[in-house]
Amino acid sequence: MKRLARLGVLIAALLGGLVLAALIWVAPSPSPPPLTGAIAGPVDRILVEKAARRMTLWQGGRVVRDYRIALGFAPQGDKERQADGRTPEGLFRVDRLNRGSAYHLSLGLDYPQADDLARAAAGGYDPGGDIMIHGQPNALPRGIMMRGDWTAGCIALADAEIEEVVAVAPVGTPVEIRP
Repeated sequence: MKRLARLGVLIAALLGGLVLAALIWVAPSPSPPPLTGAIAGPVDRILVEKAARRMTLWQGGRVVRDYRIALGFAPQGDKERQADGRTPEGLFRVDRLNRGSAYHLSLGLDYPQADDLARAAAGGYDPGGDIMIHGQPNALPRGIMMRGDWTAGCIALADAEIEEVVAVAPVGTPVEIRP
């Protein structure tokens, strides 16, 4: 009987720990500020500032939208290899739109580039790929946002925000990612 009671306590503690972990990592984070006014036409460029966890859309030499973002789970430094959790730094372009993504929409970036491939080949490792600007995981209910830096190296936004970005950042849009 004591063993059964101990087993029950252990199971309850494990379940409680799982619930607590879910509240920490998947609990609703503060809602982003409401989007104000539509952006007229395509943007000229996208700027990502990793340290500030900020992404801005530029049009006609001025910022037309500012977003809070999540990055790779180990965001400091430039991406070097597959599974390092870093978001790459440098100049890129949007090279594809994926409406069937595991996340709420995604815009692909042209990473890895020639220098990334050469460095990886010389080092004998995989540089990684599939770096995206995307929304929240499709498995989450609408309006729920993952907390902290949780991607594998991508740039994550709220679902409403990625919808807006997809509407104004066509394939070819320049993307600068700064440290």
